[in-house]
Amino acid sequence: MYPHERSLVKRLAGEPFALIGVNSDPDLEKLQDVLVEENITWRSFWNGPEGTGGPISTQWNVRGWPTIYILDHEGKIRFKGPRGEAMDEAVDQLLAEMKA
Repeated sequence: MYPHERSLVKRLAGEPFALIGVNSDPDLEKLQDVLVEENITWRSFWNGPEGTGGPISTQWNVRGWPTIYILDHEGKIRFKGPRGEAMDEAVDQLLAEMKA
């Protein structure tokens, strides 16, 4: 998914859009290497040494990885799980709604 996410971030540069990741790798040092190797240019938070059972995934009720939530400009979850073209369409729809 990283290539698609990179293209989405690039395409929406300058728009009111943010991609935020949560990584469940329990090893923070290893995670930092992966972020560099994979050219992760967006904010990516560490879920802690508990991995998938960490505080972020627990609070957001994440049960599987990857989980995708698309929030609107008010912070409401509007889409769950879209990937690829469906993700682009969901984001574009919310940007259009916000600008209307």
